[in-house]
Amino acid sequence: MNGDASTAQDAGGGTPLQSRLARARSEGRAALIGYLPAGFPDLSSSIEVVRAMVAGGCDVVEVGLPYSDPTMDGPTIQRAADRALAAGTAPADVLRVVEAVAEAGAAALVMSYWNPIDRYGTARFAADLASAGGSGAITPDLLPEEAGEWLEASDAHGLDRVFLVAPSSTDERLKLTTDACRGFVYAASLMGVTGTRAQVASTAEQLVVRTRQAAGSGLPVCVGLGISTGEQAAEVAGYADGVIAGAGFCQRVLDAADLGAATAAVGAFAEELAEGARAGRR
Repeated sequence: MNGDASTAQDAGGGTPLQSRLARARSEGRAALIGYLPAGFPDLSSSIEVVRAMVAGGCDVVEVGLPYSDPTMDGPTIQRAADRALAAGTAPADVLRVVEAVAEAGAAALVMSYWNPIDRYGTARFAADLASAGGSGAITPDLLPEEAGEWLEASDAHGLDRVFLVAPSSTDERLKLTTDACRGFVYAASLMGVTGTRAQVASTAEQLVVRTRQAAGSGLPVCVGLGISTGEQAAEVAGYADGVIAGAGFCQRVLDAADLGAATAAVGAFAEELAEGARAGRR
């Protein structure tokens, strides 16, 4: 694998994720964060798709670690993950896609439920992720107070750690979560599973405001769940530091007749969302 096995830091001292978010802020726009399961629809194709996402304007790519019990994922991402599992995707393949994202010039995060990381070995996962050029991981079902092993491993290898907050989070929970985050905090715009929606939840903006108050620092707040159009991206970019989209990318791959059509559709979708992320800050 590429990179330094002991750290995920950029030459400037921060992770690639921190650098990309800072760059977006300096350019007066929100960052665009896309998601795709590794190995969907197969390993080599998923690498081509994430390259198209980056070429289309994704600053960050969440590389999904496919899991057989994705309790927080909606039907589109579940279908994509099932395809990846059927193709035999393993953690080593996830790290290969992380490498491809980094090589394409974007920041790479792994998005994973905790059980697969625990089975892989937390310290080993952190070391291998840093070696692959990854910035860190998003762990949607891991609570910060139960994350001691991950906090220690991510510190040891200079990795970012992203935890989730939701509209139901209490002020105490927001403070606990933001204190544990590094890179950004993931604000889930609504209660429920992932998937495209006709409009962004009305709770999203208030959640961002509350999360920033709890953080009391410059920790970026990025919003996901349900963003599927450029107009929605622009709306979210008006108050958040990053726009996160996943199901829309997966659906375009599912709908495509072949890999060429998939990369074209994904690239065009990334361009649409990136334009929205810029327009929302004008």
